[in-house]
Amino acid sequence: MNCYLIEDQGQVTIVDTGLPASWRILPDVLAAIGSSRSAVQAVVITHAHFDHLGFARAIHQDWGVPVHGHPDEAYLAVHPYRYAHESPRLRYPFRYPGSVPVLARMAAAGALRVRGLQGLQAMGIDAALDVPGRPQVVFSPGHTFGHCALHLPERGVLFSGDALVTFDPYTTERGPRVVAAAATADTAEALRSLTRLDDTDAATVLPGHGEPWRDGVRAATALAREAGAR
Repeated sequence: MNCYLIEDQGQVTIVDTGLPASWRILPDVLAAIGSSRSAVQAVVITHAHFDHLGFARAIHQDWGVPVHGHPDEAYLAVHPYRYAHESPRLRYPFRYPGSVPVLARMAAAGALRVRGLQGLQAMGIDAALDVPGRPQVVFSPGHTFGHCALHLPERGVLFSGDALVTFDPYTTERGPRVVAAAATADTAEALRSLTRLDDTDAATVLPGHGEPWRDGVRAATALAREAGAR
């Protein structure tokens, strides 16, 4: 599970908040880039699944940082385990036993005790968000109904969230793809949303799960469509 920091003129936006264990290391991460908690002006979540909402409540309550997300994620932010998915989740560890250690590590990092967040700040779509870095919101539903990627046009970077990942924790498959139906509300819609990612023409894709992709978003989405077709 990846979280990201956008630094802009001494101020910071956090993209996604991982699992609760990430909260403990955040001060050290900020120090590593020569920053501190006072620089953090905003959190933006691509979607409100539990593994992206990990320390959102803590940073909102303890540091007073606003948390932004699509309005359709507001209910899920309060109830991060009540998400729509196409396939039964419990069958995946049996079908993909390699996922068991991954899921165990997620549990150890607090995946089973993520607390919901009241007061998600609704953000518009297809517009620059008024937070450090001014990411462009790219509405990309499918994984969840309000999923949004974030684009930094001047840096050629796309935070794809779980609209496109390079590692699927449910199957342990690697390479660009949409997430398994165990955690995706509408796979067909998720595949259609890849066109919205293409439109950014980003050089680098930073996914919610897996390693960065540096060979251009269009190459990544082509492989994701191929994987989805299989």
